[in-house]
Amino acid sequence: MNTTGIVYRPPFEANSLLLQVTTGCSHNKCTFCYMYHDVPFTMCPLEQVEADLDEAALFRPDVKRVFLEHGDPFTMPAERLLKIAELIHQKLPKVETIAMYASIQNIRRKTDAELRRLRDAGINGLDIGVESGLDEALTMMNKGHTAKESIEQLLRLKKARYDFTLNIILGCGGAELWRENAEATAVMINAVQPRQIFTGTLHAEPGCRLYGEMQSGAFRECTFRELLDEQELLLSRLELDECYYFSSHPSNVMPMQGWLPKHKQDMLEAVREMRAYLTYRLDEIPARGGEGSILNRE
Repeated sequence: MNTTGIVYRPPFEANSLLLQVTTGCSHNKCTFCYMYHDVPFTMCPLEQVEADLDEAALFRPDVKRVFLEHGDPFTMPAERLLKIAELIHQKLPKVETIAMYASIQNIRRKTDAELRRLRDAGINGLDIGVESGLDEALTMMNKGHTAKESIEQLLRLKKARYDFTLNIILGCGGAELWRENAEATAVMINAVQPRQIFTGTLHAEPGCRLYGEMQSGAFRECTFRELLDEQELLLSRLELDECYYFSSHPSNVMPMQGWLPKHKQDMLEAVREMRAYLTYRLDEIPARGGEGSILNRE
């Protein structure tokens, strides 16, 4: 397969066929993100996509799920996405779902009719970086959308019969706004009732703007205590019919996963147990490693 730089995918797409159709990210302005800071956004030639699919047909002819790469392929015009979907079904006839990263801006630019046509073509399972339901946090992270816009666009997806995962970042309100971030994010999630939530914890590495703000003290990171309190508050406020809560990213103080509401009380108790375990370190800021993994959790 054609690739440019490091390839990122959600952990739950581990068995999907990864097909590159774009390079970079069309927004590429989030203050915390370093993933594609040196990769210009482009759309891959359809000839290259078709050639990659011919290769995939030789090695994975029975694949049922395709995940499009890079950062936000849903930004492409609907007609181009439909052409790619047509090629996928032509070359890999057993494919049932074509998933990809998406943003609120991507969705906003599609008409209701285009969303329905894309869904009918097998495009589903969008992985959407909403990050927060708090406007102050969204502004600090330079997401390019508001909480109200998130709700409006996600409800349009629901109406068009899409399943989607919401990416949420704990701690993106900083130490001053952890409580407000949890409460506002819960309001947003409850309003749209996603099928899946994927949470990570804010971290920054050299190459992104937020790293400099953290180093200078302009942005104050959350402590262990604040991150655990935020996760507990978020969980306690969620009122979902049936949603998988996937919070096992290495950046999280308390990795966990389970169904809401079925496992809600178990997960809340796990947070409380971790808080008791870290009693003497709760006011420390976690030290980070690769992918934001916490080096001093134990």
